[in-house]
Amino acid sequence: MSRLLSSALRPAPLAVNGRSASADLLLRAATVVAASLFVALCAHIAVPLPFTPVPFTLQPFAVILVGMLLGPTAGFAAMAVYLAEGAAGLPVFTPAGLPGIARLIGPTGGYLFAYPLAAAIAGALPRIVKSPRFAAYALGGLAAMTLIYTCGALWFSHQIGVNFSTALGSTVLPFALSDLVKICAAAGITAAVAKRA
Repeated sequence: MSRLLSSALRPAPLAVNGRSASADLLLRAATVVAASLFVALCAHIAVPLPFTPVPFTLQPFAVILVGMLLGPTAGFAAMAVYLAEGAAGLPVFTPAGLPGIARLIGPTGGYLFAYPLAAAIAGALPRIVKSPRFAAYALGGLAAMTLIYTCGALWFSHQIGVNFSTALGSTVLPFALSDLVKICAAAGITAAVAKRA
């Protein structure tokens, strides 16, 4: 796994006949698609909760982990592919709720639309500070989760017709502690992979 990630993240080598560059491009594309499917798998690990319309899922963990492992560009691309898969009607979103593009324009669509940029942020911050340490990845994950929270709550408040603080209370605060654990888990996994790469 770490070898595949190392190959996918390594800059494309110069090639005389173009084969090396095309093989590298194919590997990167396959990695992006695989990452989108990983997020889809984590979306199906969902637990409906009685006190909020947003179920508990491993989606945020997957989005942040993908961004950290693949970096900002590939992370953004993977999440864009994920949203395109969902908009096309593929069963990549959490099972509960509206299907396809209706999910994207529904009350929780803001969380989904934040995923590409959130993955990019999670991947960019550790590279900006040039540190493969846990703290750098955790900082990137925290910034990414803050973006997801903000976009999701703003969209939810607009769609449902409640104020922003009410949206935060019903769709964000119930998950704050568990999402902090997800951030730490993603940061720990990525830091371990970075040490082996």
